[in-house]
Amino acid sequence: MATQLFDKETTIELRKKHIGPSCAVFFAKDPIKIIRGQGQFLYDEKGERYLDCINNVAHVGHCHPHVVQAAIKQMELLNTNSRFLHDNLVQYAQRLTATLPEKLSVCYFVNSGSEANDLALRLARHHTGHQDIITLDNAYHGHVTSLIDVSPYKFHELGVGAKKDFIHVASAPDVYRGKFREDHPDPASAYADEVKEIIEQAQRKGRQIAAFIAESLQSCGGQVLPPPGYFQKVAQHVRGAGGVFIADEVQVGFGRVGKHFWAFQLQGEDFVPDIVTMGKPIGNGHPMSCVVTTKDIADSFLNSGMEYFNTFGGNPVSCAIGLAVLDVIENQALQRHAAQVGDYLIALLNELKEKHPLIGDIRGTGLFVGVDMVKDRLKRTPATAEAQFMIYRLKEEHIILSADGPHRNVLKFKPPMCFSREDAKFVVDKIDAILSDPDRGIHQAMPEIGGCKRKLQVPSDLLWEALIVSAIVTEPGGELTVSFSAFQDTSLPNEDDEENVRGGGRRCVGPGEEATHRHKAAKKRLRT
Repeated sequence: MATQLFDKETTIELRKKHIGPSCAVFFAKDPIKIIRGQGQFLYDEKGERYLDCINNVAHVGHCHPHVVQAAIKQMELLNTNSRFLHDNLVQYAQRLTATLPEKLSVCYFVNSGSEANDLALRLARHHTGHQDIITLDNAYHGHVTSLIDVSPYKFHELGVGAKKDFIHVASAPDVYRGKFREDHPDPASAYADEVKEIIEQAQRKGRQIAAFIAESLQSCGGQVLPPPGYFQKVAQHVRGAGGVFIADEVQVGFGRVGKHFWAFQLQGEDFVPDIVTMGKPIGNGHPMSCVVTTKDIADSFLNSGMEYFNTFGGNPVSCAIGLAVLDVIENQALQRHAAQVGDYLIALLNELKEKHPLIGDIRGTGLFVGVDMVKDRLKRTPATAEAQFMIYRLKEEHIILSADGPHRNVLKFKPPMCFSREDAKFVVDKIDAILSDPDRGIHQAMPEIGGCKRKLQVPSDLLWEALIVSAIVTEPGGELTVSFSAFQDTSLPNEDDEENVRGGGRRCVGPGEEATHRHKAAKKRLRT
C-alpha cells in the first residue's frame, strides 16, 4: 500500500514554496493528492478511488504489471545511450514502424512530445530549405519556444505581436463551430482551400512554406475531428509549395481512435504524412517519444552536416518499456476494445443529448470523445460556466474529467484504454444525474448574482472564473471584448484578481456597457 511522506496541507505549502507558480494543478481550490494508480483508477491519500477519464498518458492503464516488470528487468541489466549497439533500440524501431505505412521507416527517439515536435520542425526545414510553418487555430504542439510559436492555443495568451511572421494560422477544420459546418456540401475542400490561399499569400510576400503541422485530432482545441479528405487536400497544396506534412499523434496515437492504430489513418488509406510525431501514450507514463519519417527526409537531415544525438532518447530501458506497451495493446486487443467501448460511450452520450438541451454536440471516435456544452443549441453559445461546474461536481462523485477548447466548454474523454463499458455507463449516469438534480443540478446550484437588471447564473465555487471564462472569444491581437447587460460580483478573491478585469468586478456594470479583458488574464483563471 502506498503511503505519503507529508499530509496534504504540507504538500500544498511545499509546492507553493518550491514549485514554479505557473505550474498549475487540477482543481486548484481543492486539489486531489494522488498517491497510487491502478488500471483506470487513481487513489488519494485517504484511499478513496477516482475514475480517471482524462489520462491518455497511462495508455494501457496505470502501473500495468507487464510494463512495470519490463522496466525493472532492463534497469537491472543496463541503461545507457544509443551510441552503443543494443537490440532493444532496433527491435523497437522495427515493431513501431510496422504499424505505419511503408514509407515511414526511419525513427528518431527522444523524450517528450515537445522534443518530438521540435525535431520534426527541424527535419522539415532542413529537408525543404524553407522556414515558414502553417498551423491550425487552437492547436497545441508543446511547451518549448519553437512549439509555442506554432501553438495558437498558447501564443494567443501572450497578446499583440505574439504570432511570428514565419507562422501562418489556418482555421481549425471544425464542422460544429467553424466557418464551414456540417451543412456545408464539402467542408474538407473549403478548409483546405484556405490553406491554399495562405500559401499563395505567403509566396507573394517572398516567403516559402517548410511544413504544415496538425494534430491528427485536435484535443486542447476541443476534441475536433477534421472532415475526411481534408488532410489529403492540404497535403497536396503544401507539397506543391515544396513543404511537408507533419502529423502530430502525441495525444491520439497507439490505437486510441479504435478504427485505426493512428488517428491520421481516419482520413483514408490514400493519405500518408511525411513526418509523424508520437509521445504521451508511447511509454505509459515513462518519458519517451519518437519522430518517424521517410528515408529522403532523414537523408536531408544527415546531409546538413550536423550529427544528431540525444542522451536519453532510445535508451534500453525506454525501448523495453515501449516494447511492453505494444505487447499489451496487442495481447489485450486494446484497439478493438477502444472501438467497442467508445461506440457504447458515444451512444449513451447521444441518448443524454436528446434529454438535456445543455448538450449541443457529441463527437469523437474510440476513446477520444468530446461533449460540447451549449446554452443555446441554435446559436451554439458555449456553456462555459456550466462545463466548469460539471467537472467540479463530477470530482465530488470521484470522477476526473476536464473541459477544454477555445471556450473551455467541451468535456473531454480520453481515459486509459482499459476503460470499460461499466465505467462509461457510470460516468454518463452521473452526468445525467447532475443535469437532472432538482437540488444540486447545474441550474439550481448556480445562484443568481443579483442587484442588476440582468442576472448571470454561475456556480458558487467558480463565481469569479465563470464571469471571466464565459467572456472568452478569440480576436486578432488577443483582446477580448464582451458586453454584459449587467452583473455584480461580491466574491472576488483578492485585489490582484480584480485588476484583471476593467469595467467589472465589485461594481455593477450598466446595460450595454463593454468590459474588455486581456486574453491572457481570462484564460489564466481556467487552469483548474
